[in-house]
Amino acid sequence: MILRFFSFLILLWIIGFAWFAIDLPRPADDDAHTGSVVVLTGGAGRIDRALDILEAKTAGRLLVSGVDRDVKPAELAAEYDRPDALFDCCIDLGFQAVDTRSNALEIARWAARRGDKSVRLVTSDWHMRRARLELERAMPPEVRILSDAVQTQPSLRTLFTEYNKYLMRRLAALAGV
Repeated sequence: MILRFFSFLILLWIIGFAWFAIDLPRPADDDAHTGSVVVLTGGAGRIDRALDILEAKTAGRLLVSGVDRDVKPAELAAEYDRPDALFDCCIDLGFQAVDTRSNALEIARWAARRGDKSVRLVTSDWHMRRARLELERAMPPEVRILSDAVQTQPSLRTLFTEYNKYLMRRLAALAGV
């Protein structure tokens, strides 16, 4: 009986991993409007995607969460080939976050100060489920979160690691942590 129970758990894990790896989140509709756009640093194409959304005026302001403390707005403007004026008027840099959970807390505080009713979350496709879970837990329920995944080609190792982090975070959330 014990062997069957553990076999069943392993089977559930395998099916869940297959779902996680095959059905990665997708980019949101380019025309979708939100009060602001938030992007988590750490992956290729994330900041570019968020800047494109801001320039298309489908969001009013951008928070780049998890920025290294040594980075200056002018350096980011130069690296991403955008005008300094865009960074001066419409972009905030968040220096407090060091992981996905603290990203969510930083974003929630920033959105609350702004009074946002909707935010567009930009991160890599393989990272979106856990990032969204953390953000949903940090934000008030009346704030609408639009997922906008940057498509990547993650390795099997990346998917394996992220799936297990996602499962552990779901279990911790169920336990109230």
